[in-house]
Amino acid sequence: MMHFLATIQSREFLHNLFTNRFILITLVIFLTRMKYATYRNIYVAALINIPGTLLHELSHFMVGGFLNAKPTSFQLMPRNAGDGTYVMGSVGFYNLTFYNTLPAALAPLSLLPFGYWVNQNLTNYLAPTLLNYVFYVLVQTILIENAIPSRTDIRVLLKHYPSIFFYIVVSIVGYYMYINGMFNGLSAYIRW
Repeated sequence: MMHFLATIQSREFLHNLFTNRFILITLVIFLTRMKYATYRNIYVAALINIPGTLLHELSHFMVGGFLNAKPTSFQLMPRNAGDGTYVMGSVGFYNLTFYNTLPAALAPLSLLPFGYWVNQNLTNYLAPTLLNYVFYVLVQTILIENAIPSRTDIRVLLKHYPSIFFYIVVSIVGYYMYINGMFNGLSAYIRW
């Protein structure tokens, strides 16, 4: 037992662990499978999924609130959807419009830059140990997995399709203005 502990704390083992992408992917898949194995029991599923569900739903709530979608409910406790699946959390809105539906529905994507920041900075503060490596992978798995919009998020977005067209038009006009240099003199009018 002592030999095993010494081995997993050795500099060589930790270096190989941190630099081997195969081990990283295997660990992520293992953690994800463990998470889905908890879905047989709604209470265990709730406990395991609370951190990611909180981040996912909070992103909807904050973006929707900022863009006047008027959040009406914030649900973190999982419930049975009736078709053998669970709804882990939800946010309800009263005022989804052409300008706020797309950002509110795709708000969890905002977790990706945060995940990138964690990747670039968290490892600088953690000692290179096996426990810290597992912690790092767990945090990244939670952030990245919950950054993916759910089927319900996509369904809501497609139901309010004018929002998609609005942002396509805004993007095309913005790109046209950019390539024609229409933003060059704008900095003279904006004082920070």
